[in-house]
Amino acid sequence: MEKREKLYEGKAKIVYATDEPDKVVIYFKDDTTAFDGVKKEEIGGKGVINNAISSLIFELLNKRGIPTHYIKKLSAREMLAKRVEIIPVEVVVRNFASGSFTRRYGIPEGTKLEKPLVETFWKNDELHDPLVCAEHIELLKLADLRDVEEMKKIALQVNEILKAFFAAKNILLVDFKLEFGKTPDGKLVLADEISPDSCRLWDAETKKKLDKDVFRHDLGDLREVYNELLKRLQEEG
Repeated sequence: MEKREKLYEGKAKIVYATDEPDKVVIYFKDDTTAFDGVKKEEIGGKGVINNAISSLIFELLNKRGIPTHYIKKLSAREMLAKRVEIIPVEVVVRNFASGSFTRRYGIPEGTKLEKPLVETFWKNDELHDPLVCAEHIELLKLADLRDVEEMKKIALQVNEILKAFFAAKNILLVDFKLEFGKTPDGKLVLADEISPDSCRLWDAETKKKLDKDVFRHDLGDLREVYNELLKRLQEEG
């Protein structure tokens, strides 16, 4: 397989075409951003860690029957994935109150929700990824509502798998964001990455943050925290 031209560059990743039209190479950068790109920093080695964590999690989800774009890890910074057209609707699953949810509704951070909450957001940097309901999605023609319902269903399945996986490592899955795409043959799959950039993860006992909130709120050395998380996830048992 041969890596070819750059198709897309985002805040944290670059997507390259390959000599196989249905496959792409995803390269994980060290760039770290928060608050819609207002806060930026290059943190050496972060891309390597996020590729390792994402690959580990996608391998778990593939084994559990979740449809994903992930094929295999190629190198320290690269993974091979199915080429997809990203659906501009992000799905967020919340198990505990945190982030924008606490700001919107005044519920104290860390409050356990009675059941997982699924929210949808328009993937639009210029508008700061606004919260959208089914009627907004339909009106704005962002996605087929049948696909959105399937995305939410898959997101809840992913939540159950990852909650158990992280709990075995003494970690709370507070919330996480998922992106989905359609393969050239029209199959809906989980895409992008699943890493501490896109999840909120806390130590179950101390409530120490093990995710990008460390960078957002200057709570310590992000690379050190991400390395600690990776080591815990790689431990057997």
